[in-house]
Amino acid sequence: MPKYIFVTGGVVSSVGKGVAVASMGTLLKSRQFSVMAQKLDPYLNVDPGTMSPYQHGEVFVTQDGAETDLDLGNYERFIDVDVTKDSNVTSGQIYSAVISRERRGDFLGGTIQVVPHVTSEIKSRFRQLAEKTKADVILIEVGGTVGDIEGQPFLEAIRQMRKDVGRDNVLYVHVTLLPYLNSTRELKTKPTQHSVNELRRIGIQPDIIICRSDLPIPESIRDKISLFCDVEREAVIPLPTVPTIYEIPLLLEEAGLGRLLVKKLHLPAKRANLKKWRDMVERLKTSHEPVNIALVGKYVELTDAYFSVREALCHAALYHNRELKLSWVHSEDLERDGCDSRLRAAQGVVVPGGFGIRGIEGMVKAANYARTNEIPYLGLCLGLHVMVIELARYALKSKKPNSTEFDPDTPYPVIDFLPEQKKVLHKGGTMRLGNYPCSLVPGTRAARAYGQSLVNERHRHRYEFNNEYRAKLEKAGLVCSGLSPDNCLVEICELANHPWMVSCQFHPEFGSRPSRPHPLFREFIGVAKDVLREGAQPPLPLSPE
Repeated sequence: MPKYIFVTGGVVSSVGKGVAVASMGTLLKSRQFSVMAQKLDPYLNVDPGTMSPYQHGEVFVTQDGAETDLDLGNYERFIDVDVTKDSNVTSGQIYSAVISRERRGDFLGGTIQVVPHVTSEIKSRFRQLAEKTKADVILIEVGGTVGDIEGQPFLEAIRQMRKDVGRDNVLYVHVTLLPYLNSTRELKTKPTQHSVNELRRIGIQPDIIICRSDLPIPESIRDKISLFCDVEREAVIPLPTVPTIYEIPLLLEEAGLGRLLVKKLHLPAKRANLKKWRDMVERLKTSHEPVNIALVGKYVELTDAYFSVREALCHAALYHNRELKLSWVHSEDLERDGCDSRLRAAQGVVVPGGFGIRGIEGMVKAANYARTNEIPYLGLCLGLHVMVIELARYALKSKKPNSTEFDPDTPYPVIDFLPEQKKVLHKGGTMRLGNYPCSLVPGTRAARAYGQSLVNERHRHRYEFNNEYRAKLEKAGLVCSGLSPDNCLVEICELANHPWMVSCQFHPEFGSRPSRPHPLFREFIGVAKDVLREGAQPPLPLSPE
């Protein structure tokens, strides 16, 4: 019988439930328990694939092609497991499934209601994940905040689970915020009390309360929460803000959460082995020589839109004992002001994914700046498109080469629709999604980075390199270093006679881990760290001539 841990959030959204879930997974895995995680999102979208990054942040793509919440990226990075489409459940999926069954006649004669039909569908997703993964512990995060009207069916479903699978097999964890009032100079517990009261009103008594705060939490505050929320004092877990999210599992272990999870779930006691994780965090917190990277994007006002890109760069910098100094550069600023003032200090330029014409010319300028100044460049999905557009304009001596996404009437469509996309009418879930194989060309930078001949990488796109221009651009120095096994699709491009100008059609950032940076990010930082820009000096001691 698998164990279930349900994690809810109180007081405000974005309180850190996702990282808390990922950290609990780390603590359990360090005790040799198998773990899988699931995120419940109350919105009515079937998935976040058609949402604006400004509303949702990053869309994380799983190996099996699901477009999911960015919290799943933290599950993968912390627990070091590959999640699937079963790990993200939305209200849209649930209601769609129930209505489809009703139309099919599965409920003939019955009145379809939230309880029991919707809640039963939700619970079936918990069991489905447990059956498929055979994990010892299933961690389930309920998105949103307790009290949100759209989240009520999910809360009712997790309430019923304790009765369905037995009290010893279910644990409720509530993550809440302790706000600080400057006027009284104290942390306030009343919002937490109200949040727990709301949970108890619908029949859920938290077993553990994790208290988020930007300040240290006094013991008197833990005593007060224990008293008013009716939880054991040892089950009131402080979680102050820390410089790096990777330190959170260590804080929670020090606070006794790992032992508490094992005790309350009646799991066999096992000693935690967090040595490698602790060493990694120590290296992260140690001062290192910086590596200055400019991320040129169109959604940089909300940095969560590039969450996995930022983390992958951090992993790669750590591998090379460097501290990542990331500059967020809006591509529209480059259209207006040019590149020199914003990219002058950059030792490397990253152009990540995105959709739509806004800011594209600024990205093209960034690719031109990197090419002409021999600055390391890493293009991710859209970043490949703008690199190809920029090189085509140079090679064809014309400003008209473009993608048909941005200019459907361009006479030089160097980036065009994938053939199978031309008949697609619906937007949701119809892109080229998930893992696809890529054959690497021997002797190329990409092949040397990977150290193998065939890899599988995660995709999310509709547009692709147009093979009609392959020969012309190869004459201008383009190297198609990664191809689909049938040689029909260009997966990786690089530029000959350049220190590192490599772009890929896929999203390598999703496969990066703190202890195993993705090869393309690792090699990109490896080249960038040795680039000297204006005003920089080589590290001491200098080698004798």
